[in-house]
Amino acid sequence: MLSERNQRAKVIAFMPAHNEEGKIGKAASSIPHCLVSEILVIDDGSTDATAYEARNSGAKVVSNEKSEGVGSAIRKAIKYAKDNGFSILVVMAGNSKDDGKEISRLVEPIVKEGFDFVQGSRFLDGGVYGAMPLYRLIATKFIHPLVFSFFSGRKITDSTNGFRAIRLSIFDDLQINLNQDWLNKYELEPYIFFKTIKLGYRVKEVPVSKVYPPKNIGYTKMRPIIDWWLIIKPVFLLGLGLVK
Repeated sequence: MLSERNQRAKVIAFMPAHNEEGKIGKAASSIPHCLVSEILVIDDGSTDATAYEARNSGAKVVSNEKSEGVGSAIRKAIKYAKDNGFSILVVMAGNSKDDGKEISRLVEPIVKEGFDFVQGSRFLDGGVYGAMPLYRLIATKFIHPLVFSFFSGRKITDSTNGFRAIRLSIFDDLQINLNQDWLNKYELEPYIFFKTIKLGYRVKEVPVSKVYPPKNIGYTKMRPIIDWWLIIKPVFLLGLGLVK
C-alpha cells in the first residue's frame, strides 16, 4: 500500500488506447483508487466502444478525432498531468496486459527513494510474463535491451516495457524535447527513457507483470519489423548523436 506521503505526491495513471473495447475497462478497473488520484485515457481515434467503456470504469477520457499515434497520446497526457498539478505520471497499457495493483512498485521508489524514472521489468527476478511468440521474446528480452544498454551506457533488462512511472518535473528540462514530429508514434517512449538516463536522472528498474491478452481479442497492435524499427530507431539516432 502507498503511504500518506505517496498520496500527497498526486499520482495520475494514464493509458493510451486505440480500439481496446473489451480490454480497456478491465485495465482501468485493475487500478485501486487508493493508488492514484485520477485515471486518464487518451482515446486515439477509436472506432469501437473504447471511450464509453473507459468512462464506465471510472476513467477521464480525452478523445482524438483520428489516430495520432501513441507518442502523441503520451505527450498529451504529460501536458494534461502537468497542467493539473500532478507530480507523477504512471504509464500503462490500455489492453489490460499490465496489473494496476503493481503501480505502487513503480511509484514508491520515486516518493521514498528520490528516483525520477522507474521502469517496470518483466525479466527481473520477481517479474512475470505470459506466453508470447518466440520472435517477440527474443526481441524484447535480448535484442532491444542489448542495443539500448550499449548506447545508453546503463544495463537495462526490459527497455520496451511501457509500464513505468515518471516524475513530471523532468519535463521542465529543455534538453528533453518532446515536441518533435518524428516522436508521434512508438519512438517517444524509448526517447524519454534514453534521455532520462543520459541526462543523469535517477533511474531504476523494478519487477512487474506483463501478461498479454489472448490473440483472438487483440494480442498487440505492434507490427513486426515496421513498428519494431520505430522503437529501436531512437536508440541508434540518439546513441550516434544524430538527433537531440
